[in-house]
Amino acid sequence: MSSLSVLPPECLLQPFTVPQRLMLGPGPSNVPARITAAGAQPMLGHLHAETIEIMNQVKSGIQYAFQTRNRVTLAVSGPGHAAMECAIFNSLEPGESVLIAVNGIWGERAAEIAERIGAKVNRVVTSAGGYFTNEEIEQALHKYRPVVFFLTHGESSTGVVHPIDGIGDLCHKYNCLFLVDSVAALGGTPICMDEQGIDIMYTGSQKVLNAPPGTAPISFSERACQKIFNRRTKPISYFLDMSCLANYWGCDDKPVRAYHHTGPVSFFYGLRESLAILAETGLENSWKRHKEVAEYFHEGLEEMGLKLFVQDKKARLPTVTTIVAPPGYDWREITKYIMKTYNIEISGGLGPSAGMVLRVGLMGCNSSKANVDKVLKALADALKHCHKSRV
Repeated sequence: MSSLSVLPPECLLQPFTVPQRLMLGPGPSNVPARITAAGAQPMLGHLHAETIEIMNQVKSGIQYAFQTRNRVTLAVSGPGHAAMECAIFNSLEPGESVLIAVNGIWGERAAEIAERIGAKVNRVVTSAGGYFTNEEIEQALHKYRPVVFFLTHGESSTGVVHPIDGIGDLCHKYNCLFLVDSVAALGGTPICMDEQGIDIMYTGSQKVLNAPPGTAPISFSERACQKIFNRRTKPISYFLDMSCLANYWGCDDKPVRAYHHTGPVSFFYGLRESLAILAETGLENSWKRHKEVAEYFHEGLEEMGLKLFVQDKKARLPTVTTIVAPPGYDWREITKYIMKTYNIEISGGLGPSAGMVLRVGLMGCNSSKANVDKVLKALADALKHCHKSRV
């Protein structure tokens, strides 16, 4: 008889089986067997020579995916949200002015994070489903004179892909760093960090890259490095301090990498494999496939009589489609029916789009016409069987 007051939990003494689902929500997406197998390889120490070589290959893969030659390029240990905090914590100091473009939840989230560290937060806001013109952005840059301008490239809450061309030049005209969140878009729609004058950019591993959540690629231009490595104050987070992370990832040209934290080694394997798949596929081929599959999906939705939330076709995010919630239906009933009947995940809205839309993600290996046909069939069936109010 055990003398312990807390006994082994019965739930942990039974096997647990994870169901196989088609993950067509806004993320995470399905993980291909090749990436799963890579993550299951034997454990290495986080500073073993072989691990460092894998980290170097990850860095090269990120540089390709981002289209950058930035030396300070790495993967944060954590989800895309950790990379968002890393970017904001390192680029801003208390009292400094930041301009946040808000056209969905991620702009709202960035503003809250910046406020928490004592930055002077200014917002330029547009309605859900909309985006900003370069003229509107320049007016705000001229008015607020921020040191950083934050923009979401792929706003997954509203399904908008924001135009990027020309904004980097505007930021530099006003001596401002251009910070881009490309978590939901990277690999699925064109973006070229160096060519478009982006100073800080990050993404997540669990979207188009199809790796498990837990690593977040990020890169800093030389202009950004000049600021973040010459701060008056230390970043609020030790874990996300770029002066430490740059050394840990071998980005500071020092001969020795010092211990900072124990990196998620198995996740590095998976991220390396996902970047290898992207390199084999080719960025331009990936962009093209996502565009074609999204357009095929949009045509199918319109043939069903459903409406797309983003009216401007060129502003529709190829990776996450937002569908106006069908009038008279409870969106929750639709998503539950599709999950129960077809084992397919789609989701409702988030933030400003909550209750207004259904969201369907077609990212990486999930971006195929076969998957589109599956979700169109499931939606049509749900609309037949779910309750429709006559009011």
